[in-house]
Amino acid sequence: MAGGRSAFPQSGDTTVEISDNYQPKMSEPREPFVDFRTHPASYRHWTLAVDGRVATLKMDVQEDAALMQGGELKLNSYDLGVDIELYDAVQRLRFEHPEVAAVVITSAKPQIFCAGANIGMLRNASHGHKVNFCKFTNETRNCIEDATEHSRQTYICAINGAASGGGYELALACDEIILVDDGSTAVSFPELPLLAVLPGTGGLTRLVDKRHVRRDRADFFCTTSEGLRGQRALEWNLVDALAARSRLAEVVLARALKRAAQSDRPAEAVGVALTPLRRVIEADRIRYDVLTVDIDRDLAAATLTIHGPNPANGCQTLEAVRHTGASWWPLAMTRALDDAILHMRLNEGDIGTWVFRSEGEHASIEAVETLLAGRAEDWLVREVLLYWKRTLKRLEVSSRSLIALVEPGSCFQGFLLELVLAADRVYMLDGGYEDGALPPAVIRLSSLNFGHFPAVNGLARLRSRFLSDPEHVDHLRALSGRYIDAREAEALGLVTFIPDEIDWQDEVRLALEERRSFSPDALTGMEASLRFGGPETIESKIFGRLSAWQNWIFQRPNAVGEHGALTVYGSGRKSSFDRGRV
Repeated sequence: MAGGRSAFPQSGDTTVEISDNYQPKMSEPREPFVDFRTHPASYRHWTLAVDGRVATLKMDVQEDAALMQGGELKLNSYDLGVDIELYDAVQRLRFEHPEVAAVVITSAKPQIFCAGANIGMLRNASHGHKVNFCKFTNETRNCIEDATEHSRQTYICAINGAASGGGYELALACDEIILVDDGSTAVSFPELPLLAVLPGTGGLTRLVDKRHVRRDRADFFCTTSEGLRGQRALEWNLVDALAARSRLAEVVLARALKRAAQSDRPAEAVGVALTPLRRVIEADRIRYDVLTVDIDRDLAAATLTIHGPNPANGCQTLEAVRHTGASWWPLAMTRALDDAILHMRLNEGDIGTWVFRSEGEHASIEAVETLLAGRAEDWLVREVLLYWKRTLKRLEVSSRSLIALVEPGSCFQGFLLELVLAADRVYMLDGGYEDGALPPAVIRLSSLNFGHFPAVNGLARLRSRFLSDPEHVDHLRALSGRYIDAREAEALGLVTFIPDEIDWQDEVRLALEERRSFSPDALTGMEASLRFGGPETIESKIFGRLSAWQNWIFQRPNAVGEHGALTVYGSGRKSSFDRGRV
């Protein structure tokens, strides 16, 4: 399995089918297969309209279209299916609509903006599904903030009705919040008083770190179920502006046009269509055009092999890139890996170790790198680089052990080397294979490894790797562009172990068997604590501190026990709490 020489996918592979013998194995009760691929023509919960420089996303959740059977998505409450559509829309606005410089998020329903995460879904879903739902929702909110900050596509929220819990958290992800001032519409975080859980998709963190709401006011706001409205919400900085219902659309459009005028997004550029992602799922293999995932269920491990660019998709000019579109290798590879990560999270929960390999020619990667680094100011190149940054972050917060294998025939350099730098442990084969069929293993640093792809702690991975030795990072920068073999890579601290061919298979196998023998819970806690040393950011607090607390609270009887608040909500029964503090 790991360390083997896998073949490239056949050129005729199609499509989007799932093999009849596909049966993921989960330790918790099975839930519906989740497919993260969608298209605006298939949306059931959102409508997307583009008018020149401004786009509008309207939330219109269909009550009878829940992802899981038996739930009703009332009052624009959402489940994972609703957020999958939102994530798709945010991605398409960045790639397919370079002319759009401001996006308005609002509700299509009168008197209600969003009631937050659907309580029935939270009550009935497995613990793993709840946690993955919160994680994906957080990542989607982060994607909105990233679009505002780095893509110059500013998000503005028009709250035209009650916004509670996750509904207000969605608003907090936007750069501006305009609240209808009608005497009754409020924003609220009712999770703690009503459900005994937290506003866990970033709400607590954004309240104090992003909007700088005073701690005592935040305490009151988070413990009153009815929330705040009108002038007090404005004074406490919970919103940025108020507008009468009759003037809400006018005020929002004026603010959107003002923000659009400040953007550098090209009004005349033609976007790149995110064509359907080709994928075939088999019992123990997932095949994309540029990525293959092989699953070893005995080892609870998956090997993700990235296939490097070829003359058809490794374009070296922007003109060729625009002609190739979504098939351009960096974009195609990022889309495939993004989808694979999400698929493995939700549908393959027992596969706890992900092993990364690559196959391809260094020269082909180098040509792509030259274009990426040299034209980073171009809107499309910028979007691809930002997408790769977000995908690497998604990988690192996926609660899986990450191992990278650098072998003869690998093509880990620059852009792709970030996968190696993201790994918990790196094995690099010292020398080549005896048959000499493949060139010896080497890696190569480039300018892209020194700040283009910060992790959730805000630091480049090399900077995180050598926190106490910034001068060493400067030394590594001076080595950019030079191929580095296994012994030098070990001396430079870039890899963990460098077995020779005789020991390679045994060392990799033993590492995977050892990982399989450990407690997944303890591994998750260890990995999350070790990966993000150094400073804290809003993201590191959300995915570290807040997510860990919510994960724990989701399992406590005060929330989900027989008499827990989440269990009895809406039943007329009163929750009963264990008053002991832990």
